[in-house]
Amino acid sequence: MSATPQNKLAAASSPYLLQHADNPVAWFPWGKEALTQARSLDKPILLSIGYSACHWCHVMAHESFEDAEVAAVMNELFVNIKVDREERPDLDQIYQTAHQMLATRHGGWPLTMFLTPDGTPFFGGTYFPKEARYGLPGFVGLCRQVAEVWRTRRPDVEAQNSELRRALAQSPAPAAGPARLDAKPIQSMLATLLGNFDPEWGGFGGAPKFPHPTDLAFLLARTDDPAAREAALLTLRRMAAGGIHDQLGGGFCRYSVDERWEIPHFEKMLYDNGPLLALYADAWAVSGLADFRRVAEDTVAWTMREMTGPTGGFYSSLDADSEGEEGKFYVWDRAAVERVLTPQESALAGRHWGLDEPPNFENTHWHLKRTGAVAEDEVALLESARRKLLAERAKRIRPALDDKILTSWNALMIEGLVHAARVFDRPDWLAAAQGALAYLRQTHWQNGRLLAASRQGRAHLPAYLDDYAYLIAALLELLQAEFNAADLDFACQLADALLEHFEDRAAGGFYFTAHDHETLIHRPKSCQDSAMPAGNGVAALALQRLGHLLGETRYLAAARRTLEAFWPQLERQAASCATLLQALEEFITPPTIVILRGPARALPEWQHQLACRKSAIALALPNGLTGLPPALARPETPHVNAWVCQGVSCSAPLSDKDELAAVFASTQTAPWPSLQA
Repeated sequence: MSATPQNKLAAASSPYLLQHADNPVAWFPWGKEALTQARSLDKPILLSIGYSACHWCHVMAHESFEDAEVAAVMNELFVNIKVDREERPDLDQIYQTAHQMLATRHGGWPLTMFLTPDGTPFFGGTYFPKEARYGLPGFVGLCRQVAEVWRTRRPDVEAQNSELRRALAQSPAPAAGPARLDAKPIQSMLATLLGNFDPEWGGFGGAPKFPHPTDLAFLLARTDDPAAREAALLTLRRMAAGGIHDQLGGGFCRYSVDERWEIPHFEKMLYDNGPLLALYADAWAVSGLADFRRVAEDTVAWTMREMTGPTGGFYSSLDADSEGEEGKFYVWDRAAVERVLTPQESALAGRHWGLDEPPNFENTHWHLKRTGAVAEDEVALLESARRKLLAERAKRIRPALDDKILTSWNALMIEGLVHAARVFDRPDWLAAAQGALAYLRQTHWQNGRLLAASRQGRAHLPAYLDDYAYLIAALLELLQAEFNAADLDFACQLADALLEHFEDRAAGGFYFTAHDHETLIHRPKSCQDSAMPAGNGVAALALQRLGHLLGETRYLAAARRTLEAFWPQLERQAASCATLLQALEEFITPPTIVILRGPARALPEWQHQLACRKSAIALALPNGLTGLPPALARPETPHVNAWVCQGVSCSAPLSDKDELAAVFASTQTAPWPSLQA
């Protein structure tokens, strides 16, 4: 008799895998042992992909994976593999794409895929209930049916697998070669976004609604299109007022289940909040609305209070559930509010946060949203109410924290924090971002390569395209806040590693995994933004900017090859490619580069003037710096001088801030003919 299979997740570093370490399911982590066992036993694989903050992942776990009878069926019929999609986004991308091909619809989490022993999927779905409902089959019956198909219809499965592998190999289609790059895809993207825009509630389409920071940033950057900017600003106002934004504690949830941004799925992800922080800073710079500044401040406060580890790195996420119920930590009843607040505070809270309306969460509780403006003489009273309710909420059983530190997600938050620090002149925010970078550099950068994740100081897993690209972009933002030669050197090391280990040297662009990564059934290479910006888009943009700063043609050429690689897709369907389109814009019209040189004490005032100009890259180089790259070296002077450059042309030095402002005022949309090389 063979030994009873054992659950092998206890040694995992992922909090998500550890949530399943006590399941009666004989889970394996993804790896050689599980794949070898599937081949040796000729058993199909049941692959379950999720993440620790995912509500429906918890539901399926409680219903099925914690049930001994369900687990017995799984253990008998399959080799069971559990994957944290945040640690292994390569596997998640591959099997989400395969699910979409097999099911002809989008996937999600939990992702439930049935694979042949070589890792090729032949059936799958997302959440399956234990008993048939919601129009979905019961999980145990489904498992038996899938196993029967594997046992009795092997030739059909193998034929489908061959077709699927062929389809994956053709995604994306190879580029046609050098292309004549123009702005048509940018106009196409703009028309698509405005065509899908919800003019009442903001955002795009109906429920469910996701923030899509890359699309909002694309719209907000349209300096010559008031309709595009207003679409972005309206969306940001509606989100700030809705329940997707934590009205008490700051930060944003992942998405809203309704079109009004009112009721979210309550998980809070680091990767959303970094880009949204930068967006709200830019929205304040464009509009001057105090509310945008408050949202930025509250987002940073949440990040510092709840998401920052003792080593300086930022944690990944907060769960949607607490005490087994989604949203329980966040929602209120009237009695609880009235116990905590004075009658005057309670009356104001009722008017301002929707407590005077019928309950909006499961018909029994209130999830706070903003329903009205506050008079100037009520601001202090509302802030008192907010502090009291936040303190009361802190006494509840908290949602679980996923305390792993991901390179890519930290890079997004570092970039957002630094940009907001520049816009709002907040050196404390800058220091927090520098602390996170120091942690990544010390722990995740080893032997000239990045690692993707760490927990409790132990880093592991080879890094992905996003890790390198996002971190270069974050370093470019840091260099503008406070120039540091070591940061510039680090950015160049990352860029060189990106070119060496990820570039598709034949067709252009970058693979999601490195050339020496584990061999999987597919090697993704995409230009489409998801909830996060596309790695190829960020890589093209960051390499292009670094190339212009340093005059490094290798970086500029790689960026162009990336644009050309995806040009057929941009021409055919530019939607979801906002980040790559930003790189295209800066290819067509190179970014404005401002180099400041002068006494250290005089530079900050000039820097702050430039911080709100997202289209410009500004470096402040104090007197006394040595060893600067030739493209940045400028003579020292007793007062600040500014050189304004675009492409290979630079202005004569400007010694007056008003002159610099005038240059920008006269050159909003095109290079300036008056500048001399």
